[in-house]
Amino acid sequence: MCPPDSEFYPAPVPATAYLAAPGFADDLAKELELAGQAVVSQYGDLFVTTQPAIEAAWAQNVWLSPVVHEIESIKKAAALLKSQQRNWAAYSYQLHGRTRLIEAELPHISFKPHIFGQPAPSAPLGAFTLIDDKHLLASARCTSPFKNGEIQFVEDKTTPPNRAYLKLWEFFTVTGIPIKPGALCLDLGACPGGWTWVLQTMGARVISVDKAPLAPHIAKLPRVHYVAGSAFGLEPKTHEKVDWLFSDIACYPSRLLNLVKRWLEADRATNFCCTIKLQGETDHAAVRAFADIPGSHIRHLSCNKHELTWYLVRG
Repeated sequence: MCPPDSEFYPAPVPATAYLAAPGFADDLAKELELAGQAVVSQYGDLFVTTQPAIEAAWAQNVWLSPVVHEIESIKKAAALLKSQQRNWAAYSYQLHGRTRLIEAELPHISFKPHIFGQPAPSAPLGAFTLIDDKHLLASARCTSPFKNGEIQFVEDKTTPPNRAYLKLWEFFTVTGIPIKPGALCLDLGACPGGWTWVLQTMGARVISVDKAPLAPHIAKLPRVHYVAGSAFGLEPKTHEKVDWLFSDIACYPSRLLNLVKRWLEADRATNFCCTIKLQGETDHAAVRAFADIPGSHIRHLSCNKHELTWYLVRG
C-alpha cells in the first residue's frame, strides 16, 4: 500500500519513478509488487521506489534519476531545472496552474506530432512533477524521449484500412529496430491489413494470413501474398523460414503463447512482434510467461489499449 502523498517528504531517497500508461495505474502497481519493487509513494499515475530500475511493461516512461527538490518560487524551480539540462516535460496530476507557470519559464519545446520514418528525438528529455507548493520531484534522465512516454503521429487517414497500423509505427519508432528491404514477414491475423500495409511500405515481402480477406487495395499491393486460413492452422515445421513473425490476433494470451512457442521450437522465425490481448482482469501470470522467453521484451505502447506488445529480436 502506498503512503499518502503528504508523507513523502522527508522520505527515503527515490531511485526510480515509473509513470503508468494512462488508465493502467493498477496494472503497473501490481507489476511492481510482483517484481518486489516497494513503492514508497504515488503521485497520480507516478510510482516512486527506492530500488534500481527494472523493465516494467505497464510503465510508459521510467524516471531514472528522480530527486526531490525544495523550491522557493516558480522562477527558482525553473532555474533549478535549467541548471541540469535544457529540455523538460511536465507530468501534471495536480497544481496544474503552478505547473504551467514553471513550464513557461523553461525553454519551449513544441512536441509536434511525429512523422513516421524519422528517428525518435535524440535530445535528453527530463520530467518533473509538483509534489506540493514547495517540493518538486524531477528526473533529468528518463527512458522515453517523448513527453510522458506518449507518442502522437502525423496520421495517414486515407490509406490504412484501420488504426491498428499505429501500433507498428510506434513499435518501430520507439525501438529503433529496422526492417531490412526484402525481409520476409509473416502477418498472422492480418485482416483487414493495417500491419501488412506498414510492412509493405517499409520494403518487406509479406505473407498475410487470415480467414477473412484483406482490404482490396491492400491485397493488390506489390510484395503482398494473402493466404486464406487460420493462423493457428499453420505448421511451423513445414513453413518456409521467415525473418519476422507478426501477430495482432484477438485471442487469449495462453493461445498466443502456445503459437509463439511452436514457432520458436521449429526455429522457423528469427524475430517476433506480437500483441498480447488481455481480456477482463489482467493475466499477470501469462504476461510473465512471455517475459520469461529469453531475450524478449514487453511494453505498453501509447497505441495499445488493454494489451501489451511482446517482441523478440535475434537478427
